Formats: sequence, C-alpha cells, structure tokens
Amino acid sequence: MNKAILLIQCPDQKGIVAEVSRFLYSYQGNILEIDQHVDKGLSLFFMRAAWELDSFSLEKEKIAQQFEKEVGAKFKMDFKLHFNFPKPKMAIFVSKLSHCLFDILARHHSGQLEVDIPLVISNHKDLQSVVEAFNIPFHHIPVTKENKSASEAKQLELMQEHQVDFVVLARYMQILSGDFINHFPNRIINIHHSFLPAFVGAKPYHAAYERGVKIIGATAHYVTEELDAGPIIEQEVARVRHHNTIPDLVQIGQDVEKVVLSKAIQYHLDRKVLAFRNKTVIFY
Repeated sequence: MNKAILLIQCPDQKGIVAEVSRFLYSYQGNILEIDQHVDKGLSLFFMRAAWELDSFSLEKEKIAQQFEKEVGAKFKMDFKLHFNFPKPKMAIFVSKLSHCLFDILARHHSGQLEVDIPLVISNHKDLQSVVEAFNIPFHHIPVTKENKSASEAKQLELMQEHQVDFVVLARYMQILSGDFINHFPNRIINIHHSFLPAFVGAKPYHAAYERGVKIIGATAHYVTEELDAGPIIEQEVARVRHHNTIPDLVQIGQDVEKVVLSKAIQYHLDRKVLAFRNKTVIFY
C-alpha cells in the first residue's frame, strides 16, 4: 500500500486535529492511522497522521506545499512529510561483535524490515564473510587516531554514493565526529549496552556483576555529539539472578540489545519517532 505520513509539532491550540482531518478528507484521503500527544508542560502539540495515497487527489510533489498553505501556516506547524516508497536506504556500521548485525540481516532477509541495505562498513574484517553471505557489499575502513578524518571522509563518500538515508551502529566501537553526525541529524541509531545512564565503559556486564544488579538492559538512541546522550528511542530490561555468571549476563544483555535495536529501527522506518529537545515522542 502506498501511503504518506505527516509528523507535526506546533504550539498546542484548538482545532488542529479537525483541520488536519479536513485537509485529508477534502482531497479524498483515506486515513489509516492518526495519533497525537500534548506536552502540557511545554504547551506543545505532536501528531502523526498516515493515509492512503492511491485515492488521494493531490499529486505527491504538491502535498507539502498545499498543506503548508491550508493548515501549516495557520497553526505555525513544523512538519515533515514522508512516503513509504521508495524504501529507505540504511547503512550498517559494525566492528567485531556480530549479534546485532546477524539479527538485522536475518530480519531484513525474512522481509521484516522494509528497507534497502546497500552496504555494511566496518573497521575490522572479522564479519566480512557474514555480510557477503547475505549478498550485501562489505567495506573495510580501518580507523585510527591518525587516520580518523580520512576514514570518515571515505565513509561519507560511500554514504553519498549510495544515497543512504540513515545509519545504524550495530555495536560499532568508534566515536563518530561531530562533522559526521551533522550529516545525519537524528538519522544515526546507536545501541548502547546498558540501561542508560548506568555502567558506561568497555565492560558494563562486569560492572553490573560486581554491583549485584537484578536487572540489565539496553538503550537505542539517536547519536549526538554528546556521547551516549542523544534522544532515546527504545529501552528494555531483563532480570538476572544471583547465580548468573558474567557469561550469562553477556548473553542476556546481547539478547536484549538485539530486540531493542530492531524495534528502534522499525519505529524509525515507520516514521513513528518525533525528536525534539533531545527527547522523543514515539507513536506506538
């Protein structure tokens, strides 16, 4: 089904839902989904509306302009219009850990993720055979302190060449520069190996084990220049017991990471995430 999706934020006021609905109805739009949220503290209104395009009488290229003229300007809306075709293009960045990569590629192969994956980039060669088994091009771009700028320039060149829409860091163990991040604002999804903010560092499960925690978790968020502090998309936790060993915690944690990252990717693909002020509204 060909559909369009509007994501809207504006000052809260009366009549917004009615006017958006009237606009879609006036051009024979069949509304599929509509959801809204009001942040009382900030007096902000958020909305997601999806409708069928087959019967819509406005040409695809004219929808945004006409909506701004009839509705957007009146309510001082900040809105974005998306379509579910053609499929978005997603680049995957990975290092040596394979669990998130395997999960994404398997979901994509089975048709769960409506997305094209034109390439996978890694700073190591360990997972090249895995990626190529799914007939996806693999690019090995080593990253060191000395060549970081040149490596990122090569990565951005590939992103542009393949017209990549967004990036997923599937346990990519490198910190992206501000310049790279600015090319993809709220379009780089990272999976963090703990329930933020807690147990940061290279060995979170060891730290959790030492503290005797009863839950561990994972956090998927958009990447910003402030490390691990971007808008959170999805989180999940799993219970652990006193008899669980460190390898147990690693396995449980990696299972949670896979699920959380896949949900975040799906929300992003479905245009159900509206980011503002380093927070998100998720239209489940």
